[in-house]
Amino acid sequence: MFEIKTTPRDVFLHLLMMVMLYIGVISLITLLFAYVDYGFPDPLNFYPQGILDMIRSSSAMLVVSFPLLLILSWFIQRDFRKNQKKHELKFRKWLIYFTLLAAAITIVIDLIQLVNRFYSGDLTTPFLLKVLAVLVLAGTTFGYYVWDVQNEPHKSKIPTIVGYSASVIVVAVLVLGFLIAGSPSTQRRIRLDEQRVSDLQTLQNEIVNYWQFKNQLPTSQNQLKNDLTGFVPPRDPATQTPYQYSSSGSLTFNLCATFTLPSLFRNGSPKNTFAPSPYYNMIQPNLTWDHDAGTQCFKRTIDPALYPKPGK
Repeated sequence: MFEIKTTPRDVFLHLLMMVMLYIGVISLITLLFAYVDYGFPDPLNFYPQGILDMIRSSSAMLVVSFPLLLILSWFIQRDFRKNQKKHELKFRKWLIYFTLLAAAITIVIDLIQLVNRFYSGDLTTPFLLKVLAVLVLAGTTFGYYVWDVQNEPHKSKIPTIVGYSASVIVVAVLVLGFLIAGSPSTQRRIRLDEQRVSDLQTLQNEIVNYWQFKNQLPTSQNQLKNDLTGFVPPRDPATQTPYQYSSSGSLTFNLCATFTLPSLFRNGSPKNTFAPSPYYNMIQPNLTWDHDAGTQCFKRTIDPALYPKPGK
């Protein structure tokens, strides 16, 4: 029987499709793990910003890899319809069986972890949900490619059904991540406000240092410039306007900035509607820089006992 040869085009399409499959499955599992951590926050291992960063990075991977996976699958199925013998390419078979091996190992490791936790009496809800997520995704991948090597996909509607079903699931998972992490514009405003708080903290430190060494508060921010250290008073990251500073006594000064969103906590209670509610009772609020949206001023008074002069 004549054996069809594997062309460079075949290698490119099949190898790239498998790579996109691996990236898509891994990013989907990572997203599901992040959602479990979001819904069941662990006080002993809690890092909300890390969870949100994981959601954003995994969503980006999935947005790129999954459409490419569908497009490459369509090209490969089209080749099968033109030349049915391409379904038996050895290179393709090697890739599929390697994928089956990886999926089988993942399932076995997942089950071993489940049994181990069962014997340890540590079957928590978050752990069970993560095990279920891995089993479903790895099991579905394993089952589909077992069917693929035993049948002719180009003659069946199953690949189309699987493609549509996977698309619905991926879109739902991405929408959920969008709702949790917030829109890109909201995230940018949060980061800008965080930068403003950081700038005010820097200005406060420089003002206190100035008072310690010169025994007086600066009359303006320009006096904080230091050619030796290269310090220049920061400006608003969005408008590039200087932050407002004024002294109201020998030890008291005010720093003002204009914020686009309220801080997560206002007077000790959560205020941001876009913040993940399960985190409210676990985040330590930074009330020192607590703020509403709009222009907010912070009054600071230096305690000489806490900030003594150098050498004292």
